[in-house]
Amino acid sequence: KVDYDVCSNYGNWLYSAGIGNDPRDSRKFNMIKQGLDYDGNGDYVRLWVPELQGIKGADVHTPWALSSAALSQAGVTLGETYPQPVVTAPEWSRHIHQRPGGSPHPRGRRGPMQHKDRGIDFYFSRNKDA
Repeated sequence: KVDYDVCSNYGNWLYSAGIGNDPRDSRKFNMIKQGLDYDGNGDYVRLWVPELQGIKGADVHTPWALSSAALSQAGVTLGETYPQPVVTAPEWSRHIHQRPGGSPHPRGRRGPMQHKDRGIDFYFSRNKDA
């Protein structure tokens, strides 16, 4: 099933492009985090990007971060069977090699409520760094 809502999709594409009003400074769309949050096992990606069928689990969201051995085992050659990334935003780095739900591989857990810019307090707080 393909989700389609004209208003929602149009707004999300604009947001992804960095167009529009956002009260948060330097806000960027984080594709890796969204993938982990909403497609933790990567099933949706593998459905629409068959070139990545051999990559298991959440690693499908960041194939360029895999070792050459893992890519070879999955039948993926960056730049040939799957393109190299055009850009990798520095903000994405903390989500590379994470498991769905925000827990990095072997290092501890980082819960989603630790983000300072989440929730209603962000919008009404006088000190945005608090």
